[in-house]
Amino acid sequence: MTWEILNIIGTMAFAISGAIVALEEEYDIFGVYLLGFVTAFGGGTIRNVLLGLPISDIWNQHMLFTIAFITMTLLFFIPFHWVLGFKKLWGVFFDAIGLASFAVQGALFAVMAGYPMSAVIVGGVLTGTGGGMIRDLLAGRKPLILHQEIYAMWAVLGAMTVGFGIAESTWQLILLIIGIVSLRMLSMIYQWSLPTRLDWLIKLKKMKS
Repeated sequence: MTWEILNIIGTMAFAISGAIVALEEEYDIFGVYLLGFVTAFGGGTIRNVLLGLPISDIWNQHMLFTIAFITMTLLFFIPFHWVLGFKKLWGVFFDAIGLASFAVQGALFAVMAGYPMSAVIVGGVLTGTGGGMIRDLLAGRKPLILHQEIYAMWAVLGAMTVGFGIAESTWQLILLIIGIVSLRMLSMIYQWSLPTRLDWLIKLKKMKS
C-alpha cells in the first residue's frame, strides 16, 4: 500500500511539474504530454537501467499512465489562472513533492532488493531527480540537480534515512516526505546553496589575509 501511494503521489506531482514547465515555455498539448510523461516516468526508467531491473516494469504501470494523462489534461484544458499566475512557485512545489516521493520510493526499492547503501542512495537520487533532468534538458533549461541551490542532497538525505532503517512505517515515510518537501521549499525561498570552488578560494584568501 505504501509503495502504491508513493507511486501515485510522485507520478501526479511530476506530471504536473512537467506540464507547468511546458506551459511556461508555451508548448502545445503534445509538448505538455511529452514533458509530463518523461518527468513522471523518466526517473524510474533510469533507475531500472542502472540497477539492472526490467524496463518492462515501467510499461506495465497502466494505472499510473492513466493518472498522469488525466492530470495533465485537466491542467491543460481547465483555466487554472489563479494557479498558473504563480507558475514558478507551483512548479517548484510539485517538483519537490515528486522529488521526495520518488526518492523515498527508489530507496525502498533498492532496500527490498537487498542492495547495499551505495545502491540505495543511487536508486533514491536517480528515481527522484532523473525525470526532472530529462524534462529540463528537453525544455532547454539547466537541470535543477546542477543548480548551486540545494536539490539532490535532499534526495540523498531521504535515501539514507530509508537505507539506515530510520523511517520504515507508513507514517514515518510520510513525515520523511513532508520533511524533504519542506527543506526543498526552504532552500529555494532562502537560496540555501552548497559551497563551490570559488567560495572555498575566497574563504581561503580571507584566512590568509
